[in-house]
Amino acid sequence: MPDKKPDNENYYSCNLKSDKLYQVYQTQINRVKQYLNEEISFIRNELQGNEKVLELGAGYGRIMKELAPYIRLIVGIDNSQDTVEFGKKYLKNISNCELLFMDAHAVRMDRKFDVVICLQNGISAIKGDPLNLINQGMKMLSPGGKAYFSSYSSDFWEDRLAWFQEQSDKGLLGKIDFAKTKKGIIVCQDGFIATTFSQEDMERLGQSVGYRYRVQEVDNSSIFLIIKKE
Repeated sequence: MPDKKPDNENYYSCNLKSDKLYQVYQTQINRVKQYLNEEISFIRNELQGNEKVLELGAGYGRIMKELAPYIRLIVGIDNSQDTVEFGKKYLKNISNCELLFMDAHAVRMDRKFDVVICLQNGISAIKGDPLNLINQGMKMLSPGGKAYFSSYSSDFWEDRLAWFQEQSDKGLLGKIDFAKTKKGIIVCQDGFIATTFSQEDMERLGQSVGYRYRVQEVDNSSIFLIIKKE
């Protein structure tokens, strides 16, 4: 069980951070491994090879490390100082990775990027107004650039729930409250709540941004909102 009961908005910065976050992805569930790999593969196949990429909610740099060989530069930001410090060690031998302590809802940088990504349900995990999060990403894009935001497909529900149970069994999360957990929303007894953005939710967000967009399902596990800054 966690040491204390943090509010849900600060769960990743207060509790599920650094080495604990790393342990989340050491899953033994093959379908979850496939999901994680396919999400990264989808982005990799969208790249040309010379892009500068910004990742919102980069954690300790798991995705950054996978994408780094295929791009010019990737910068990640995360709001957990402990996780960023852990990530700098994780990425220490990769010259084109830069991990920064920063709030994705208030990005402050004097450079632009060709691609912005916010994967693995980051649009939910990064608490706050999702439309503001998307607009922050769009602000950091160069003209012609693309932003990618992902959440879970409804077809992945049982596998996602099994993955959270695995995390709970490891002591990374509190026990799952099955009375309150329902399709798309996982509630833990320590106060943690994990939500989902459906295909319809992504469509609504895309319509609100004002740029050309598309919503695409990948691997029956991810739903992507893809926005082009024209």
